[in-house]
Amino acid sequence: MSANNPFGQVLVALVTPMLPDGEVDWAAVEKHIDDVISNGADGVVVTGTTGETSTLTDAEKLRLVEVGKSVSAGRASIITGGGSNETAHAIELYKASEKAGADGVMIVTPYYNKPTQAGVLTHFRMIADATDLPVILYDIPGRAGIEITYETVLRAAKHPNILAVKDAKGDLSEVSRVMNQTDLMYFAGDDANVLPTLAIGGTGLIGVTANVVPGAYRTIVDAVNRNDLATATAEHQRLEPLVRAIMTHVPGTVATKYVLHGLGRIGSPRVRLPLVGPEEHEAAIIEAELDLVSDLQGVDFRNFRPDRNAAAGGALPKVAGTTR
Repeated sequence: MSANNPFGQVLVALVTPMLPDGEVDWAAVEKHIDDVISNGADGVVVTGTTGETSTLTDAEKLRLVEVGKSVSAGRASIITGGGSNETAHAIELYKASEKAGADGVMIVTPYYNKPTQAGVLTHFRMIADATDLPVILYDIPGRAGIEITYETVLRAAKHPNILAVKDAKGDLSEVSRVMNQTDLMYFAGDDANVLPTLAIGGTGLIGVTANVVPGAYRTIVDAVNRNDLATATAEHQRLEPLVRAIMTHVPGTVATKYVLHGLGRIGSPRVRLPLVGPEEHEAAIIEAELDLVSDLQGVDFRNFRPDRNAAAGGALPKVAGTTR
C-alpha cells in the first residue's frame, strides 16, 4: 500500500464465515482474516458480494469492518463493499464504515433500479462526496443489471476520491482504453482474468478464489511486478482448475465455503438463504475439479474432506438480515 495505491494489490473478496444456524461466526471471521493476510493478501474486502452483503444487517457490516481493522493491525487495507442501491442509505452506511475504521469503500453499480447513466454517475459522486475515503467503483453488470459505460467511467474518474475500478465486466479492450485516458487503477473482478488484467497494466485483483490460496495470487502479482511472465503464467495455469471449481458451478460464495470447510479452515460451510449449499451433483463436479489441482502455496487438496450434509440447504439468521 502507498499514497498512490491505498488499497494494495492482492485483495480478498472475503467470505463471511457462519455458524450452522446462520449467525456470523465471529471467531472464524477473525481467524480467516488473519489467515489470508498472513498468506499474502495486502487488502481485504468485507461485506462484498462474496461476503453475502445482501443478507447481512448494517450492524454486522460495521462490525466486520471493526474486526477486520483490529485483526489486520496495519498489515492490510480493510475495504467495505456492498453499499446499497438507495443512494441515501449507501451514504449513511459508508460514512458509518469510515467511522468504524475502513480504509476505503467499494461502490457497486446501483442494482435492480436500472437508473440511467446520469443516475449511476450521480450515485457515485454523491457517495464519494460524503466520505474522505478512497473509492473503488464496482462494475458488475451480471448482478447489477446495468454496466458502467466507458463515458461514465471517464466522467467519474474526475472525482478526486474515485481512484479505481473493480472490473467484473471482462471487456479488457475497454479497460485498456480507460487506463490510457485516466489514472484509474483497475482490479480484476473475475478470477479467470487476473493475469490478463495485470498483463495490460492493471493494478491487482479482488478475488474470490484468493480466500483459499491468497499466496498463489501473491506469486502472480509479484512476478508481474518484476516482469517475470513465465512464473506468473505457470502459477495462473496451476490455479485454473481451482478457479473453475470455485467460480463456474454454484455461486462463488457457496463453493468457497464448501472448499474452505472441506480443508478444515472454517467450522461450517453454511450460507444464508436464498443461497443454499451445493446439491449432490454440483458438489461432485466441484470435487472432481479439485482432483485436478496440484499443491498450491502449501495447500494440499489431497486433504480435502467434503461434508455434503453440512453444506446442504441454507439458513436464516435469528435476526432477519434486512438492509436497514
